Amino acid sequence: MTRFRPCIDLHAGQVKQIVGGTLSTKPGELKTNFVSDHSAGYFAKLYRDNGLTDGHVVKLGPGNDDAAIEALKAWPDGLHIAGGITDKNAQYWLDAGAEKVVVTSYLFPDAQFSIDRLQSILAAIGGDTSKLVLDLSCRKRGNTWFVAMDKWQTVTNMEITQGTCCMIDIKKPSSSSPKSRYDEACSDQCYPRTLETISMLEPYCSEFLIHAADVEGLQQGIDQELVSRLAEWCAIPVTYAGGGRGIEDLERVKEKSKGKVDLTIGSALDIFGGSGVTFEQCIEWNTLNAG
Repeated sequence: MTRFRPCIDLHAGQVKQIVGGTLSTKPGELKTNFVSDHSAGYFAKLYRDNGLTDGHVVKLGPGNDDAAIEALKAWPDGLHIAGGITDKNAQYWLDAGAEKVVVTSYLFPDAQFSIDRLQSILAAIGGDTSKLVLDLSCRKRGNTWFVAMDKWQTVTNMEITQGTCCMIDIKKPSSSSPKSRYDEACSDQCYPRTLETISMLEPYCSEFLIHAADVEGLQQGIDQELVSRLAEWCAIPVTYAGGGRGIEDLERVKEKSKGKVDLTIGSALDIFGGSGVTFEQCIEWNTLNAG
């Protein structure tokens, strides 16, 4: 059943709410909705004390490791960690207290999806798919969506939409890889889009995290079409973020996804300076819709 999922977005060591589409290496282009006086640990304890499980700590760029570790220490095995996760540090973050690690950019060298890197990061955490979350945050291009990396500034070659096979240069998984519908592709170099994309990735992870980067932080409503499609395509848990304004959007996600997709609300939430919905209302909504 759809539920509210909490988040802690970190930028330059502080808890912030940022308009996702403005994240870049140029400080003048960054649009910030909120900067908290509270630490990451404060929010982790708040979520822990209210039983809000499976929240995301997202490191947006460098300078956030200390704040992230503070949050994980405040709630060991209660939060997922995202931002800069690779095969070299994934186990470190699990040992530091993360329940799961969330990976995106590492899987897309030169913005091209690498199945070898996905297999490598899974091997680095002992092959435990329950500890791995794939971040398929995306930008819309025309009538479809493509995964975006590098703080959502670089659009990759991975499309998330309904369609047929398209030729994209990636390697086929080895015979020892988790079984997926990838093997049904029409040639060794043919990458299956949409439902095939999701089905190929699902055996490697326990859930997906998807920010709709074009509406992230704008508080102008969710991407309803994307939510509906995710519910249709995904057989594992999915958390959607982007544009959430309040309880009405929780209800809308529940309706559009038939209860299959969770929602993160950031800038509209009162604890992040917003006026769309209170933290207590979100907790109450989760309680009323549990089941």
